[in-house]
Amino acid sequence: MSSTDEPVWNKFLTERDKAVFAAAGYGARQGFGKRPALVIIDVNYAFCGDKPEPILESIKRWRNSCGEEAWDGVAAIAKLVMAARAKGLPIIYTTGTRRADNWDAGSWSWKNRRNGEAPKVPVTNRDGNDIVDEIAPGPKDLVISKLKPSGFAGTPMASFLTLLGADSVLVTGTTTSGCVRATVLDAFSLNYRISVIEEGCFDRSEASHAINLCDMHAKYADVVKLEETLSFIESLPDGLFELPSGEGVRPFSVAAE
Repeated sequence: MSSTDEPVWNKFLTERDKAVFAAAGYGARQGFGKRPALVIIDVNYAFCGDKPEPILESIKRWRNSCGEEAWDGVAAIAKLVMAARAKGLPIIYTTGTRRADNWDAGSWSWKNRRNGEAPKVPVTNRDGNDIVDEIAPGPKDLVISKLKPSGFAGTPMASFLTLLGADSVLVTGTTTSGCVRATVLDAFSLNYRISVIEEGCFDRSEASHAINLCDMHAKYADVVKLEETLSFIESLPDGLFELPSGEGVRPFSVAAE
């Protein structure tokens, strides 16, 4: 939950809402799985900007930026990445991909009038789909390029998890209400056990972030704190997974091969 005893979403719920959730039995704790993979959704420059700054400043250059909250999320994810690598857990990143002419934007082009902007910002020349340097993928990590919100839609995510023998996912990234939620719902539909790390998720809307955490916690996943997740990772036995060797793999590559 949040840094206090109350869930971050409680301030957005009516007393009726709270009573309904309690009476209907939603929000039961499912618990972590036995063989988890860490999944990091779209933590790239397009969604973070190239530096911590207020969101209304950041979106002038990076239209999808989540502002300063993104960099709080990056700091939390960095701790999870360090713990997962130390324990030998799989780390799977997703990021976007797009043709230079934007044809494959498809339905993305229908709901945002700035969709046609170039994916690179001239001031920094960083590609918006580059995963931020602070949590850049290593040669043993897996990077999946995607066109739609879910990390599973039209990608090898499910087959990679099967190959790894993973039974559960620790989900982080952005946006909470969009690509994170879409990935969680698809993972739920495939019967994975799902934990969403609250501090490792972020959104451009405070209300959307909180309410979507509420919905996911109620029905599809456990929303858990960073420290609890780090303790869980530390408790796992070493050598659970046979990871890629990483030999000959260019680190930090995010482009679809």
